[in-house]
Amino acid sequence: MKGSIRVKSRTNGADHSMIKPNQKRWSRVKRDYELYLFLLPIIILYLVFRYYPMYGVQIAFKDFSPSQGIWGSEWVGFQHFIDFFNSYNFWPIITNTLSLSFLSLLFGFPAPIIIAIMLNQMLGKKYKKFVQTVIYAPHFISTVVLVGMLNIFLSPNSGIVNHVITLFGGDPILFMADEGWFRPLYILSGIWQETGFATIIYLAALAGVNPELHEAATVDGASKWKRVWYVDIPSILPTIVILLILALGNIMSIGFEKAFLMQSDLNYATSNIIPTYVYEMGIQKAQYSFSTAVGLFNSFINVILIFTVNRIAKKMTETSLW
Repeated sequence: MKGSIRVKSRTNGADHSMIKPNQKRWSRVKRDYELYLFLLPIIILYLVFRYYPMYGVQIAFKDFSPSQGIWGSEWVGFQHFIDFFNSYNFWPIITNTLSLSFLSLLFGFPAPIIIAIMLNQMLGKKYKKFVQTVIYAPHFISTVVLVGMLNIFLSPNSGIVNHVITLFGGDPILFMADEGWFRPLYILSGIWQETGFATIIYLAALAGVNPELHEAATVDGASKWKRVWYVDIPSILPTIVILLILALGNIMSIGFEKAFLMQSDLNYATSNIIPTYVYEMGIQKAQYSFSTAVGLFNSFINVILIFTVNRIAKKMTETSLW
């Protein structure tokens, strides 16, 4: 049989599989070693920058002192986790993090799907490429530049948005300093910046839809909307499910840079999330063990979420990561 290794038994002439699975695996590795060499840089990258830093996670369970080192620091167990759970700002931080994550997912996740379907229905190729370029370009803008643009456009003195408001008789609004505007600005700017990149994934999935399905639906008298609903969406549903699992699995992992750059003393009540709190406690206040415990708690919640969502998705849609 192709792909299997068999030897003839010397005793009775029968055909037996004498090579163990591990030996078969290593024989395949030796045979296709050139392909495995391509994986070597990625493996080294993950070992050095992903797995080796896990050595320092143990300081979450110790009273870390730089002078004593990781091994020499006193073991305190779960004390830092208990301190975080009992702190006065535990629930505000969790609420801010979850609110920002869920709202970003609620409004940001469907946007690239809708735009990809709309672009897929366009007949003019030049106009389609132009729109793709326009919505994809913001992805290359750095977070620092993006927040700088928000400060310029929303400035109460010289910002174009406040000029329009005052033109219609309104009063200037301190957008960047108002805690009520932090979440809308964070979410809308994120949609504007990342929708174009996510759209490419769905356009690639739509490109794999069999044209004969659309032709058959057209012959049966299906309108464009029905072809989208019964042909396009079911075809890209596995892609949607996989990306949704990944998004829900990272629901607690909000980008630190933009939240930190947009944060000020005036909007601190809503902008103080887990990543900025870890930075504040770890870097600014040098509470290394406590901040590591908070970050580890955040990662633990993400792991639970991704396993739970993956299991639910597998039962409901038969599509999952594993």
